Amino acid sequence: MWASTPETVQWDVIISSPLLRCAKFAQALAARMQCPYEIVDAMKEIGFGAWEGKTPEEIIAADAMALERFYADPVHNRPAGAESLEDFSARVWQAYSEIAEKHPGKRVLIVAHAGVARAVIANVLRMSLDDVYSRLKIEYGAVVSTLIEKEGGAPKMLVANCL
Repeated sequence: MWASTPETVQWDVIISSPLLRCAKFAQALAARMQCPYEIVDAMKEIGFGAWEGKTPEEIIAADAMALERFYADPVHNRPAGAESLEDFSARVWQAYSEIAEKHPGKRVLIVAHAGVARAVIANVLRMSLDDVYSRLKIEYGAVVSTLIEKEGGAPKMLVANCL
């Protein structure tokens, strides 16, 4: 199994969300480890529609309870114009599958967001998005590992650890 921090594994390739926080970390780690680095647009966080680019204070100024409702039930209290959870999950899973196919047998670090991790976990474990969003809390800097094994010629994906 892998170590629990990205810095303790020698990665074969590092893939990142294009969003700044992830991309800066991934690029610096790739440089330090002298391994290839790639941005995959589909690994960005879910589109937040009307909230895109706004601070929490700006959202609260428009609706004092909006964030509280969202955090209590993000599946049913999303902002207007937000990307659908189904579309988001399909986008992330397609990108994840393409990355796995492109890098068979390699140690690949994907630097992304909590929503991306939830989408991968939902697909790996065949959980509903409702269950994943209501039951699974992913902290900042969490590490979610998956292991892809061949079973009868077909990939078998397992969640190895979620810290």
